[in-house]
Amino acid sequence: MPATIVSTTQEHLDILDVKDNHVILKTGVVCAVLQTTSVNFDLLSEIEQDAIIAAFSMLLNSITFHVQIVIRSKKLDITKYIEKILRVEQKITDPLLKHQAEAYRKFVQDVIRKNEVLDKKFYVVIPSGAPAAGQGGSGPFEWVNKLLGTYNKRVNVNVDRVLKEGTLEIAPKVDHIVKEFNRLGIKVKQLSTQELVELYFDIYNPSTVHGQRIRTNIGDYKTAIVNPAILEE
Repeated sequence: MPATIVSTTQEHLDILDVKDNHVILKTGVVCAVLQTTSVNFDLLSEIEQDAIIAAFSMLLNSITFHVQIVIRSKKLDITKYIEKILRVEQKITDPLLKHQAEAYRKFVQDVIRKNEVLDKKFYVVIPSGAPAAGQGGSGPFEWVNKLLGTYNKRVNVNVDRVLKEGTLEIAPKVDHIVKEFNRLGIKVKQLSTQELVELYFDIYNPSTVHGQRIRTNIGDYKTAIVNPAILEE
């Protein structure tokens, strides 16, 4: 009888699981993802800028573990915002206020015709220590191994075990990063399991999300997106 081969898109992702507000990779590495606010540096006075630079220098000098800083720019669709302005405009009876609302709507429409409206979000990813045995490590050849592809080799991972060990290791690192960013006037929060699922779903499906919230059970994210049946003679 022909054998059925079932394949899913999850097999091609580096993420093994998302659990207890952490991401578990197929290398056995556990990651915490922090979302941060930003500072408009150009609007600060010279004294404030110097203070920010000094605090950021202290932050960099205090980090003794790996972190990844991610800046994500996403094009926004503000069609619904324009429609909301139009509905408000239509309800206004005062001629002067109606004219001002119309002028504002046309201004926004003109801006988005000439420029892309981007939403920027900032993240700091904190991984647990060295990957599983044979997968690189924190030595001088780590980045060489990563470039050669050996760093991301899949290994058999006990999710509960690596999660327990990883969270114990990551927790003080997260506290340290939060404290140092507070010196810069930057607020930090660790993404929850639901927020992580939504973030990665948005990353892997940029054309299908359009800002909506995933309201299904978190466990459903493991459902196969592609599930072909290939007959083998």
